[in-house]
Amino acid sequence: MLEVSEDVRAEIGDDEAESLLAGAHAPDAYDCTSCRQPGDSLREPTSTVLFVGEETAVLAFAHARCVPSQVVPVDEQQLRGAVESIGQGADAALPAQAAVPAQAEPEPVVEVRIPEPITAPPTAPAGQPQPAVLGVTCGIVLCGDTQHAALVVEPTGPVGRPGSALGEDEFLSLLTEHGFQIVQDVNQAPVRPRAGWSVLMAMGQLHAILQPSATGGSAAWWQAHQPLQVTPGWRAAAARKSEVIMYAVPAGTIGRQPREDLLRIAMDRAAARGLLAAGMLPLAGT
Repeated sequence: MLEVSEDVRAEIGDDEAESLLAGAHAPDAYDCTSCRQPGDSLREPTSTVLFVGEETAVLAFAHARCVPSQVVPVDEQQLRGAVESIGQGADAALPAQAAVPAQAEPEPVVEVRIPEPITAPPTAPAGQPQPAVLGVTCGIVLCGDTQHAALVVEPTGPVGRPGSALGEDEFLSLLTEHGFQIVQDVNQAPVRPRAGWSVLMAMGQLHAILQPSATGGSAAWWQAHQPLQVTPGWRAAAARKSEVIMYAVPAGTIGRQPREDLLRIAMDRAAARGLLAAGMLPLAGT
């Protein structure tokens, strides 16, 4: 009951794909690379998931109900580390989604500040040679009665258009031109922006936010220097709906918030001021 997508077949070749489908190289029992629960390829539909680096590839298996068969590009160094972990019998080679734990208190947010350029390079005001840095905060946001995995993106300085030297902040304008919406009520889930935007997860970690490429397909709009750890609750919420809400605010709007309840208050205030843009991005990878 194995499923091998055309993308996976193209990577491993027809002979290997047919061997897998015939059961020659596929394990009867496995731990799902998405939910980490036991699976049985003889009794339930099973997806082949191929993690591909620059020189290394790892074939993993997942419940078809969790993720479809697909090819997931990952960092070569991380992939080699996973291979070494497998060889040493470690239990964290291919981490993935877990169930949402019961919580009496709000879960802490995961915040990272990564000096990565975006498509329109951030423009610093006169006298400040350093470009803005994007801050990315991961948290769970309640829209109505539904929990959504969310990313809040906030630069450390004004973001201008390419070639602009005026120091004007056009961060939200650049995003609304791609289909992101100015949010007036955080309780309302946003619509999807233009096709090509997505959030890339691989092996249970956050890798990048992708945008449409001028040559077709997708390219990184933001990419982490190293894959980012997120909480099990955030991973589970993202996997449950296969989508993530990306919020964006101008520099100095929200700042660092240690808990999700405080983050929500700051987001509500930003929305009331017309300074919160959002889009529903599909989840790519696992």
